[in-house]
Parts: sequence; C-alpha cells; structure tokens
Amino acid sequence: MAILYHSTNNQDENVGFRQALLNGIASNYGLYMMHRRDMQKLHQHEIDDMRNMTYAQIAFRVLNPYVSPDIQEGTFMEILQDAYDERIIPVDLERVTGKTHILWLSRGPTYSFKDFAARFFGRVLNHFLRESGLRRTVIVATSGDTGGAVADALLGLDSVSNVVFFPKDAISDHQRKQMTTLGHNIYAFSVNGDFDVCQEIAKNLLGDRSFAEECFGDPDRFTSANSISLGRLLPQTVYPFYAYSRLALKASDFIVSIPSGNFGDMMGTVLAKEMGLPIERIICGVNENREYPDFLLTGKYAVKPSKWSPSTAMIVSHPSNLARLIEFYGGHMFDRRNEKTNRITDAGVIDRMPDLEEMRRDIYSVSVSNEMHYETIRRVYRSYGIILDPHGAVGWKALEEFSGTAHASPAVVYETADPGKFPEDIQKAIGILPEIPEGMRRQESKQERVFEISTTSSIDSTGAKRMSGAQYTEVREKIRDLFHTR
Repeated sequence: MAILYHSTNNQDENVGFRQALLNGIASNYGLYMMHRRDMQKLHQHEIDDMRNMTYAQIAFRVLNPYVSPDIQEGTFMEILQDAYDERIIPVDLERVTGKTHILWLSRGPTYSFKDFAARFFGRVLNHFLRESGLRRTVIVATSGDTGGAVADALLGLDSVSNVVFFPKDAISDHQRKQMTTLGHNIYAFSVNGDFDVCQEIAKNLLGDRSFAEECFGDPDRFTSANSISLGRLLPQTVYPFYAYSRLALKASDFIVSIPSGNFGDMMGTVLAKEMGLPIERIICGVNENREYPDFLLTGKYAVKPSKWSPSTAMIVSHPSNLARLIEFYGGHMFDRRNEKTNRITDAGVIDRMPDLEEMRRDIYSVSVSNEMHYETIRRVYRSYGIILDPHGAVGWKALEEFSGTAHASPAVVYETADPGKFPEDIQKAIGILPEIPEGMRRQESKQERVFEISTTSSIDSTGAKRMSGAQYTEVREKIRDLFHTR
C-alpha cells in the first residue's frame, strides 16, 4: 500500500510522494509528513544484509517504499546510482579512538553532507518534471551549505530555476561563491537579516500562489529544496543505515551524534530508528542557539534572537523540522500568522504537547559554546591528527557531553562539512590553514552574480529578526523583474 503524506497543519490533506515533492510546502504552511503507523519496519536480517551493499543500494532498500508507486523500482535504482556515484560523492566511516567513529559526509561536489539530499532531490524532481512537461522554480533559504549543494544539483536543468536566499555577512566567502559564481539558472539573493528571515521569505513565497500565477502563469510554480521539502528529508534517513552497515555489528545498539541546525539530519535519524535500526540514543548537538535543548529540559519552547556561531550553517533559532519532530511524538507545533499578511507573528506555538518522556528517552540534546568549538577542534587535532570543521566539532563535543570520555556502545559522529570552508576558524583553533578543496579553489576567481535585498528586517517582541513587509515587497519585485518575461 502506498504511503501518503499529510500536512502537519492539515490532517485532511493526503498526497503521494510525487505531489508532495512538487508542492514543496504543504497546506496551511505545514510540512509533509507520513503517519508514524505507516512507516516500514525492517527486520534485523535485512539491516545486516546492508553490510555488503553500496550506498546507492542501501538507499534503495531504505527509501523505495516511500516513493512507490510514483517511481518505478528500476528507474529509482538508476536515479540513486547516478546520485550516489561513489567516484563523485564518496562516503567513509573512520574509527578514530576506542568505539568512536566519524562518518565523513563532506567529500561530495560541494564538500557538505547536503550534497546527499540535494542530489537525490534534484534528480527525482527532474524525473517528475521530464515525465509531465512541467517547470518549477525551486526556492531555497540557506544558512551556509544548503544553497551551494542545491545549486550544484540543479545547475543546468532545463525545467528548473533556483532562487536561493542567504544572510548577508553571515556565511563564509567560500560558501557564498558556491552559489554566486554559477550563473545560468541559479539566482542568489543576499538578504539583510539572519537565516530565520531568509527561511520566512522562502516559506512565504512557497505559499504565495497568487504571485506565482501573476509571475509565471502557474500557481504551482514554486517548490522547495530546503529541509521543509520531503525530497530533502527522506534521503537523510540513509546516513545511519550506512554507518551501521560499516560498523559490521549484529543486532547491537549504537549511538549517533549529530550536529544540528534545521534538524533535517537529526529527523532523518529519528525516522531510521523507527524503521528498526538499533540506535541506542540520538545525540542532537546545537551551538549557542539552544532553544531545543532548553525545550527538552523544561518543556517550554521559546524562540530567541539567533546568535552567531562558528558553526554558521547551524545558526538557526527555530528549526523547520522541529514541527515534524513534535508531531512524530504526538504533538503539534505551528507558526501563528497575521490573517491579512500571512507574516509570522508568533513562531513555534505548541498547542498540543508531544510525549516528552519518550522524546527524552530517544534524544539527548546539548548546546556547545562558541569557545568550545575551537577547543574541540584543537584537542581532536592534537590527539588524533584529524581536522574537524566547526559543525563536526559540535557533534564530537556533544558526544563527549553525553558519555564522558568513554561509551560502552559504538558511536558515530556525523562530519558534515570540509574544514576548508572555514579557514579562519581552523587557523584560530590550531594555528594552520586547512587545505582548500580543488572545486572551491576553482570558484575563487570566478565572477559573482548577486541580487541584494537591501531593505531591513523587522524586530519582534522577543528581539528576534523577522521578515519585514518591505523585504517581501522587494523580493517579489526582483523576482518579477527576473522571471515574468521568461
């Protein structure tokens, strides 16, 4: 029986995978989610068989029930083999010390774990558009790595254009150039605000069917490749299955420690555990934007102004996927909006509490200070000769906070970005500059194309930045100028 996806804000909407991917955002500004009761369960022997499979084969075994019958099995396997060609996007599990391992997800085309989900999304989207003769404009907000990964995956596709919003002065030069030097069908917008403002702009565009009709003659023209997209969430369930297969365990529990920003990689791991993967505990490491660990501790969720951190891709004070996580554990979260303007007036409202005790049993979350980013990078380098990037450092330190210096079960830390993306931070931590990956070196001298959203954000009652009406007006004007004659 096909799995259907509903809106977290509207249980009456139920669609198949194809429609959920093309829509991007669900009705009432919700996110598409499957019912927990409908998820496939893998037997232990099926999981053990994965030790002899490639990444693409594991992805097929994990994901096929969630895309069927909208993609035929043979076609889906071809898509995955193309997306996860290990000559282009290698992945490796490295034992570092004792029972601690690093899952290197940072060696793909844009040197970020986002490549895995972006390549899946881009190829599946292209498949559906080619079948139907449709066109889509993919809207993305990025705090650093998502924009480059999605842009690389969508570059040159005839049926797709990509509009990506990034916070001005809040990402590294290398991250910015991965979006702004591509040209063609990739349009990068610099926003006067933080990631949460960029994300709010993206969500408003995705729900603005009248503007899509005005600009493109198609109210369904916009779709998303952010973590809010089902096409970005589902492939992130594969990481822990692959890690477990390379640990070569038999029915033994293991620990997964995840540096978390918008919570896509963490939510994917929660889904993997539900599917039967023997995960003892999921560790959710965040930077100084500590809304989620505070919620786990107190049961109260309060969005505060975002704080800068060396782990720039994780400067997220209100993670989109938290709405999915809250629903998974039986609750409901939504963003209250102005009825006339649809702008968010109160973010992260919980009107039905999740089962906090179950959530606490499954997930441990801790905030890692900015200074501890550098100290962890320094200590791991001196002890093991391994250079972690600031995000991987959060995952490593979070594991230490959970288990101390030793843990009885094997543990896997996700390393999510190449340290060469953050040369200043690495030099500050260990006194040397990391090697810049070849693809990033090639982009350094290329001309940039940037569209600026120069109007300022508004400030809400908590002091957090929010998208202003002037910003959204400017966004619409510039998109109209770019596309309405195309």
